[in-house]
Amino acid sequence: MPKTNDAALDAFIAAKTEIDAMLARLAALSADHFDYCPEDVNWGHVGTLNHYHARLREITAMAFREGDDRQH
Repeated sequence: MPKTNDAALDAFIAAKTEIDAMLARLAALSADHFDYCPEDVNWGHVGTLNHYHARLREITAMAFREGDDRQH
């Protein structure tokens, strides 16, 4: 009986579906200025957004195999 990767594929699709949902929520939140009124933005909001930015940059670098130690 041949081995199949059905369970792995199911888990992969489940994780991908969750990622797609998270990305859609983030895109919608970004389109709404992260629930901040542009006239009320302060440095605390900038700090929060920079924190999100750093995490997303880390994820993006991993996904695209970017970074100082991976470019050689």
